[in-house]
Amino acid sequence: MFELIKKLSDAHGISGYEDEVREIVREELESYVDDVKVDKLGNIICVRKGDDFKVMLAAHIDEIGFMVKHIDDKGFLRITPIGGWFSQTVLNQRVIVHGSKGKVYGVIGCKPPHLMKEDERKKVIEIKDMFVDVGAENKEEVKEMGIDIGSPVTIDREVVKLGKRITGKAFDNRAGLAVMIEAMKKINTDATVYAVGTVQEEVGLKGARVSAFSLNPDVALVLDSAPATDFPGAESAYMDVKLGRGPVITVADASGRGLIASKRVLEWLKDSAKKAEVEIQLEVGEGGTTDATAIHLTREGIPSGVVSVPARYIHTPVEVIDLRDVEQAVKLVAKAVEIAKEFF
Repeated sequence: MFELIKKLSDAHGISGYEDEVREIVREELESYVDDVKVDKLGNIICVRKGDDFKVMLAAHIDEIGFMVKHIDDKGFLRITPIGGWFSQTVLNQRVIVHGSKGKVYGVIGCKPPHLMKEDERKKVIEIKDMFVDVGAENKEEVKEMGIDIGSPVTIDREVVKLGKRITGKAFDNRAGLAVMIEAMKKINTDATVYAVGTVQEEVGLKGARVSAFSLNPDVALVLDSAPATDFPGAESAYMDVKLGRGPVITVADASGRGLIASKRVLEWLKDSAKKAEVEIQLEVGEGGTTDATAIHLTREGIPSGVVSVPARYIHTPVEVIDLRDVEQAVKLVAKAVEIAKEFF
């Protein structure tokens, strides 16, 4: 499991540019399914053919990042965020600019505190005031590197072990993606199962919306990550989500503006956890949402649930997860697919 998550997390793919991650999904699952296809938006759909009952598993394959929006005459790049960033986590990161000639390393900088006025030092530096330094002396050198307006930018970070846990970038949602991949290898069912690596989740749940409309499943299960609250400063969230305590089942997110899981969906997932002997955690969230929000509102409505891996420091380059939670989530998802017909 460590090697799979490392391979997925170390890969790069901001929203709309998920090619590298999509190919890993293909490599991992093509020998376990009957068909693999990529739709017009870029979703990868791996199909295990069965009877008329259709189950959709969905895990988004994009990560938050940036895009080059301006190159100045001195060769510095201005960037715009793609997805949700907290600006304080961005400054002084090393990044990769994905140009037409390959990967170019750079660093994110800003005006140094030595040159700031006293009132400037007290302010949070916004992304619009940062820049990427790729070592060029002028705009022409930047262009020669293959960098242009619109070039994607990702964080340069690799997964490492952190005690009993691991840390890296994009565990939202490479951890959920790993759950989907491994569950597909273990599922035993006569239903038709679609494992969908969805694109552009971080910028509007776009891939989930079109793939769910096309597949029109009887039930859908989204695999994602959930914010853990077991570290200093998180107590004020009044949520009890801990690493190492098992996967998280979403009851509601975005204060109900996103998904409110139906009683039947919750019964299905709780029963699956019991039969799989998996400890679970429940989440009622006020902030973000998942692909399930788009899927459950598709066509006349698709029953949808969410199983997540708890993660600390989501949407930073140093997210932290516990592999035991990932392994337990795999067991839960495999069992849920096997008994889905009993509930829908």
